[in-house]
Amino acid sequence: MPEFVAETYTVRGMPGDAAVPLAGDLARAAAQASGPGAPVRFLGAILVPGEEIGFWLYQAPAADAVRAAMTAAGLRPERITPALTIWPLRPAWPGGASAAGTHPHSATH
Repeated sequence: MPEFVAETYTVRGMPGDAAVPLAGDLARAAAQASGPGAPVRFLGAILVPGEEIGFWLYQAPAADAVRAAMTAAGLRPERITPALTIWPLRPAWPGGASAAGTHPHSATH
């Protein structure tokens, strides 16, 4: 499934603030924007309040589906771009230990 990163500006808070939806709300909006055989999944976000920018990662069949999901969640994406996420197969944890398969995307990327 293709992945997309969307950018929003004027992020002024943390999740749960009026300007920033909670992850569960984003996941529900993505599910509502899904079509038959064309799922939309919210994968995560990086918010940089000091720079007033947010980067939102989705899996979707097309950028239009991401825009629909974000709009349903109350977000206004400025730009949606195809993306490729790269996750370590064995994330390193403090103390040098590693655990295979503990990252939600480690099995797929």
